[in-house]
Amino acid sequence: MPCCRLRALCQYETNKLVRIQSVRLGSLKWSLNGAILLFICIMMLWNRKYQEFDLVVSSVTTKVKGVAQAPLPEVGNMVWDEVDYSGPWKGKNTFFVVTNVIVTKNQKQGKCAQVPLKGRFCHTDKDCEKGAWDQQKHGTFDLSKKTCEVSAWCPIETRSTPPRPALLAAAENFTVLVKNNIRFPAFNYIRRNILPEMNDAYLRNCHRGNDSLCPIFRLGDIVREAGENYCICHILCFFTRFAKYNTVNGVEERTLYKAFGIRFDVMVFGQAGKFSFIQLIIYIGSTLSYYALTTILIDWLIGTSCYSAEVGQNYSERKVESIRDQEKMKCILCVSYIDENNLRLVKRSQKKSLQVIKPMSVQPRKEDPGHLRAILCLLQPSDDTSDDVQPSLGNKTDPNAKPRRPAWCMCDSCAPSSLPEEELCCRRTEGTCITSSPLFGQLVLRRSLLEAVLLYQDPLSPSVKKLQTAALRHCAYREYISWRFGVPPNDTHPAIPSCCVWRIRREYPSPDGQYSGFRPVTMTSMQACENGEL
Repeated sequence: MPCCRLRALCQYETNKLVRIQSVRLGSLKWSLNGAILLFICIMMLWNRKYQEFDLVVSSVTTKVKGVAQAPLPEVGNMVWDEVDYSGPWKGKNTFFVVTNVIVTKNQKQGKCAQVPLKGRFCHTDKDCEKGAWDQQKHGTFDLSKKTCEVSAWCPIETRSTPPRPALLAAAENFTVLVKNNIRFPAFNYIRRNILPEMNDAYLRNCHRGNDSLCPIFRLGDIVREAGENYCICHILCFFTRFAKYNTVNGVEERTLYKAFGIRFDVMVFGQAGKFSFIQLIIYIGSTLSYYALTTILIDWLIGTSCYSAEVGQNYSERKVESIRDQEKMKCILCVSYIDENNLRLVKRSQKKSLQVIKPMSVQPRKEDPGHLRAILCLLQPSDDTSDDVQPSLGNKTDPNAKPRRPAWCMCDSCAPSSLPEEELCCRRTEGTCITSSPLFGQLVLRRSLLEAVLLYQDPLSPSVKKLQTAALRHCAYREYISWRFGVPPNDTHPAIPSCCVWRIRREYPSPDGQYSGFRPVTMTSMQACENGEL
């Protein structure tokens, strides 16, 4: 047993293939394979699937340059440089530029009127809650209205909207130097946007408009390339507050600035690719499954009415071997009519006559060339008239001969039966019975032929004179099946018409007149016919 297991490890199994010689199918196959190959190559070049990729890691540094002079209410003319309009709000990969400002001057710690919430003014001291705080109550207010008193930096801001036009609109002409260092860790690749040959003289004089490598950008150009209007953007953008503190006569004061401006976020995206033989092999392996589409499409085409039904059936039987369980194998009967060239597969029924049951499927009849050649060799002309078909038992009639024609009989030669599976005629429509054909006598009933067949199958069988009538009868059944059914489909049971059964029985009767009747037997083993099924 262990030796057998080790021997099994040295075996190699392959799938069964069916080759169809067809110019149309061959052309279709290579056309589909060519289209799939073209699609795979296009997608490989388009998506660069032959490369290994890595995402960029970036470090950005910005430096804003520019000077503007702006008149501030209650402050006067003020000069703004890069420290004033961008210094306090720098972040990682981001910078802020002030474009407008609201100034509240000389704020001191004290008590002053508070703006009412949702227009609710106070009429008495009871309308104000001591120690209460509400962030929403701060803001612009009207001194002619009665409001609660609040401890805060007084006076409170007197306006909430920035002035127009913007006080620092000149920031549009400011410039920003963007230093960008990138790295691709997987490839150990490092680069920066300021090249080694870019010295200070170059950076002081380069202009982005005529030099695409220049790292200095004009703020107005950045906003415009982003699809925005700088004149509107600097009014409605981000705002923040900051204060400048000083001491006057020992009292701390502050000037509050509510700064409006634009926040610039520098976002760097990138992906690097490098040829990788491993990635190429992985891509090729993953795309090989696409060629299965060719097989699926051609299999579907062969199985539909678009192609030859005979070729489709032959292909299906050769490619797929169906195995049914023992119960179902007893139910599928194969029927052949003399006026049809097809085989009908019928499900066995205990109630309906086999002649009237609708078929499950109809398949083309396949000839058995080996049987045909053997019969032609055995059918040699002979002068011995005793070898012809002779009435048996001194022309005595069979005691079980049919008394009348059954309703399902179409050839007027069938006998009634109590079993539905035996109620079968040789014809589908009314006409001459097959038993009247000379070939029936030569191929089915001829004694010399049956004796030769039996001797061929068993060369050591008793002499032909000692052959039993039952053996000749069963051999006649087999010869009829091979003649009229050819090669029946696997796991089906050929059903011999009643007229043929009774004609064979009259020629080779049972001594006691008793017959076993129809017993389903698969065509995988014809030896069962010799054991007396019919």
